[in-house]
Amino acid sequence: MIRWRGRRRGVTALLPALALALPLALTPALLPSPARADAPEPEAAEVLLPGGVAAGRGEYPMDTPDQVLPPRQAEGGEPVPVPVPAKEVDELVEFLPRDAAKAACTARTGPHQRRVERLLKLKADGKQSAADCKAIRAFQQREKIKPANGYAGPVTWGRAELLAARKNPNAAGKCPARSYPVACVDLDRELMWVQKGKKLTYAVVNVRSGRAGYRTRTGWHKVYWRHKDHWSTIYDTPMPFSQFFSGGQAFHAVYGQIATPVGSRGCVNLSYRNAERLWGVLRKGDRVYVWGKRPEG
Repeated sequence: MIRWRGRRRGVTALLPALALALPLALTPALLPSPARADAPEPEAAEVLLPGGVAAGRGEYPMDTPDQVLPPRQAEGGEPVPVPVPAKEVDELVEFLPRDAAKAACTARTGPHQRRVERLLKLKADGKQSAADCKAIRAFQQREKIKPANGYAGPVTWGRAELLAARKNPNAAGKCPARSYPVACVDLDRELMWVQKGKKLTYAVVNVRSGRAGYRTRTGWHKVYWRHKDHWSTIYDTPMPFSQFFSGGQAFHAVYGQIATPVGSRGCVNLSYRNAERLWGVLRKGDRVYVWGKRPEG
């Protein structure tokens, strides 16, 4: 979106804005895709809320559910990039049903129960038991996930997947090894890394991909445009360290936790620090390979 500023100064004042916006206007694939921006959100089976003390901050229902820092505005009304937070959010706060938040060891079966059981080498039957709760709670305590009450939510699952994949994220060989760098995005596990041949050039990290109706597109892509201080004109929200690889879908930073009950609107979200590191690894023209499907719940 181009705002008409400084009418008295004439067309010359608009040239910087036009120069930035022209590549977007000429690229049909950059429209919000594949779903309409005003499409209704899919209904969740159960609303999960942050389970830690003071964790229930208001969030912007924009590109992602974790854009918790309000946009700053300049005098002329134009958005200004949000400054780097003095300290990145590093607390792991699990999302829970309301009635499970205060339980010492919950009997509730979490949305990622079977996945967490498999990763913790428990009986993977997808049903919560007293033994499951005890084991999951011990894992949460060890990884400083709050509250540690045995609920297998998105934060616990995301942490378990990351730890299991750190030594060899491509053990299953699903990301093709090439002589050039490939950014690998595994939607099944909500993880990404960069490899050149069999060597990791960017260690595996947690990501958040597109939710139902806004799926991150799979297959081969290419980083075609990078904008360090990008601002989404579609959702009016900051997208730091944006690296676009498929139409309007990009790698970019968000402020807050990556593992949440719902996904993005197609982009691959990383924590601020991880997105900043990825900015220094990828270049325009680098290849991106995406496969799998983000699990629901």
